Amino acid sequence: MLKIEHLTKKYGEKAAVDDLTLHIAPGELCAFIGHNGAGKTTTLKACCGLLQPDAGEIYVDGVSLKDAPIECKRRLAYIPDNPDLYEYMTGIKYLNFICDVFGVSKDTRETEIHRYTDMFSLTDDLAQPISAYSHGMKQKLAVISALIHKPKLIMLDEPFVGLDPVAAHTLKSLMREHCEAGGAIFFSTHVLEVAEKLCDRIAIIKAGKLVVSGSMEEVKGDTSLEQVFLELEEEKDA
Repeated sequence: MLKIEHLTKKYGEKAAVDDLTLHIAPGELCAFIGHNGAGKTTTLKACCGLLQPDAGEIYVDGVSLKDAPIECKRRLAYIPDNPDLYEYMTGIKYLNFICDVFGVSKDTRETEIHRYTDMFSLTDDLAQPISAYSHGMKQKLAVISALIHKPKLIMLDEPFVGLDPVAAHTLKSLMREHCEAGGAIFFSTHVLEVAEKLCDRIAIIKAGKLVVSGSMEEVKGDTSLEQVFLELEEEKDA
């Protein structure tokens, strides 16, 4: 579903992402782990077309991001760590705008908007301008806008930040549901316990380089994901 081949992105002389290769298959939920500044956000932005790589190829559902960027973007959704929404719109206008962009039919959008806003307890706030929303409410709206057009690939950058425990539980359930239906999810997080319990695969990046990638059991073995990560960080500091 997502195929990253030798991705490199530099800022000046510094390689934020250095020759990274990673494949995520349909049905897989993959956590992307790394310290601050390791290259997680740069990788995610490159994979959804917000950043132009200096080298490498990215494929979404078999389609080249370089050759067919619009087609790739039809097949994916990306939620940044701090969603930048159109705050002059009301919640319902924003969701209808997203549905218009992705060609979601009237009947489908009405059903899905009702379903997701009820799940995230946002229905009663849809008539309010987004500027009046709290950070958590904006995060919920961004999540709904990503799910509503049924993308094959969803990429999220620290998706649980700002969500209350009930909303976080709902999101985790929807992420698993999406993968069980044949989609794929690639997300960054610092909440290692969530990644360990939720994910099929794990990828760990350090100073722009992918240092570990595999199934959760392959990576952590008989220890914990936290222990694996801490050991890798100790190697970095040695």
